[in-house]
Amino acid sequence: MNASLTPSMLLSLSAEHGKRLMNLAREVSIPQGTRLFEEGGRADRFWIVRTGTIELDMHVPGRQAAAIEKLRHNELVGWSWFFAPHVWHLGAEATTPVRAYEFDATAVRSMCRDDPALGNDVARWVGEVLAHRLRSTRTRLLDLYAPYGAGSAL
Repeated sequence: MNASLTPSMLLSLSAEHGKRLMNLAREVSIPQGTRLFEEGGRADRFWIVRTGTIELDMHVPGRQAAAIEKLRHNELVGWSWFFAPHVWHLGAEATTPVRAYEFDATAVRSMCRDDPALGNDVARWVGEVLAHRLRSTRTRLLDLYAPYGAGSAL
């Protein structure tokens, strides 16, 4: 994924809303090899990567977890915190040392409920991230499985 095309939180939110959200941020260092979350776990936090790489993966029964995507500078790690039932749909691991902003999901959701304009901004940002990742996934799937030279869909 091209991080420069990924919807950035601070560019997607109004300046006031971005500042309010960043007031909830906690700077964290995550050592290489650390699992941030597992599929099915409670989605109670999310991160914005400052430096380093986090890999999203998916459990495959009887096999090693399948790498889905690498997230880098300025990218959102985790969106399941925003949508009920607040359960991770993938796993995530730091593949390099990572510095990130960590957010308490309950506090952010509460702030969004209390301020509908902020909630709308955050929902639009998370939606933009999801739409971008779906487009990227579709492109990767076409690269892997589409017949080469096919000019039209069958």
